[in-house]
Amino acid sequence: MRLTKHGLREWLGGAVIALLLSLAWSWLAISVSPAAGGVLLGLTWLLWLAVAAFFRVPHRTIIADPAALVSPADGVVRDIETVEDHGIELFAGQKLMRIGIFLSVLDVHVNRAPCDVEVKYRKYIKGRFLDARDKRCAKENESLVIAGTGSAAGRCFPVAVRQVSGAIARRIVCVPQPGDTLKKGAIYGMIKFGSRTELYFPCESGITVCVQIGDKVRSGSTLMGRVEN
Repeated sequence: MRLTKHGLREWLGGAVIALLLSLAWSWLAISVSPAAGGVLLGLTWLLWLAVAAFFRVPHRTIIADPAALVSPADGVVRDIETVEDHGIELFAGQKLMRIGIFLSVLDVHVNRAPCDVEVKYRKYIKGRFLDARDKRCAKENESLVIAGTGSAAGRCFPVAVRQVSGAIARRIVCVPQPGDTLKKGAIYGMIKFGSRTELYFPCESGITVCVQIGDKVRSGSTLMGRVEN
């Protein structure tokens, strides 16, 4: 397991602060109170470990099936529904299937490409920070969507992934720009702390949804949909 570069400021900066505090607590333990210094020293590094856990990147075996669309995030599937008012201008007028995933503060927070994607569209929307479990968050919260042409099993189809901030999450990281290409399972960004990730594809694309509401999913290694011949 490693830590993502997208959290470098947080986990590395936190380590520096923890190290400086440790020097102070060590002096306290030696000069004043061994018990107090030891407790503070332990709490400092425990807190750093908790922060670092948000930025962990465990090893994942990406599903090799060429017809598979993989989960773009870790979490629990909260909703699977057809939406027309999706706000993605690139797909204006199209009904899209939306699979919404809730990420708790305990989940891995990096986002992965659900399939091979040629990015053609990117849009950031400034918004609120409602709890990611609130149904209103999909429309009202801060979000960033990338969309373009996905490919799987020799077929091309529209696909999009939206990163949605939650009550705790206040920063979305998304590296790709229009013109970039992503390989299935590639890490392209993250939402810092609790959040929501949504996968979109056209209802008439011939993609069969392979998850149900309540399913626990893992980015890159959970089958979300399959392109049918």
